[in-house]
Amino acid sequence: MPTDFAATKALFHLPEGVIYLDGNSLGPMVRTAPARVDKAVRAEWGEMLIRGWNLAGWMAQPRALGDRIGKLIGAAPGTVVLGDTLSIKVYQALASALEMNPRRRVILSDTGNFPSDLYMAEGLCRTLGGQYRLKTVAPEEAMAAIDDSVAVVMLTEVDYRTGRRHHMADITHRAHEMGALAVWDLAHSAGAIPVDLARAGADFAVGCTYKYLNSGPGGPAFIYVAPRHAEAARPALSGWLGHAAPFAFDLSYRPGQGIDRMRVGTPAVLQMATLEAAMEVWEDVDLAEVHRQSLRLQDQFIKGVESRTTGLTLATPRSHQMRGSQVSFRHPEGYAIMQALIAEGVIGDFRAPDILRFGFTPLYIDEDDVARAVNVFAKIMDYGSWDRPEFKQRAGVT
Repeated sequence: MPTDFAATKALFHLPEGVIYLDGNSLGPMVRTAPARVDKAVRAEWGEMLIRGWNLAGWMAQPRALGDRIGKLIGAAPGTVVLGDTLSIKVYQALASALEMNPRRRVILSDTGNFPSDLYMAEGLCRTLGGQYRLKTVAPEEAMAAIDDSVAVVMLTEVDYRTGRRHHMADITHRAHEMGALAVWDLAHSAGAIPVDLARAGADFAVGCTYKYLNSGPGGPAFIYVAPRHAEAARPALSGWLGHAAPFAFDLSYRPGQGIDRMRVGTPAVLQMATLEAAMEVWEDVDLAEVHRQSLRLQDQFIKGVESRTTGLTLATPRSHQMRGSQVSFRHPEGYAIMQALIAEGVIGDFRAPDILRFGFTPLYIDEDDVARAVNVFAKIMDYGSWDRPEFKQRAGVT
């Protein structure tokens, strides 16, 4: 049955007069989220108190929600768990992968990776000692750079700035062929494009839930471990809830079974309640159809902007096979232009040094929204209304 995008749009709260093209940074709120959080606060925390860990199933949420996300990323049940932040999950995956390939010392990534992934890799290398190093290459050179010195290939499938998409299966195959492991960041993939971790042969994957999965600001991250590694991967962060028997209160750590060993801290119960509500949206949605419709909206936007404005350079690949779920244009005054767009109700975001970034999620964006966004964009560029001091004053978050 085809996905009814008009029906999915009705499931989201979108402020009047706003065209929201920034779900690739923070997804909007689903309408059922306030009631679900209110239940967690009043009926569960308020009435059950600490009994909520058992009676409301709080302790089981990371695995239960992990299985639901697993359906969207081609992961078998019991291979995904939620918790902590994406940076922590990157650290865990990298550390485990390096330990599983002890004769090698190089982490290979690319210059299009999100900086915090690179920061975590740099920090891990320093912790392990000077013999470990992070090597970065241009995104288009990643495949060729995989050689027999590489221990782990760590890439974000979709570039956070340009929307350029790596071919996961091909790169993973090349990594394995050269004796390396593959760690994938799905921050701009999960809920945006079809992903099949099992078929691609990924060793580890990580991702966040506050973008396309709409869990709200500060939503928990997730980690995937391939079943073949489930009992071999050693968690570098040996947290209480990753212990085989947390409530035995042993003084020495014993890793839990399978994916449970990748749990670290206390689950963010209220945030997971929001995610529970948001995941209901996916019950009757075909992710392949979502991506096809996203590409149509992107094409409409690109055509409209390029035909009605000047001075902008498309930073996103034109090929559908190379594109995720966002469109980016370059302009020397990109920040000011984005602030002018936001002031007119078209919300995207800016990524230094010169990227105007727009996300196209057909679950709540349609052709009329895109047409109106193009009209606003053209007007701002025609009249130069972005060229005002207030639009050039940098905010803390861009």
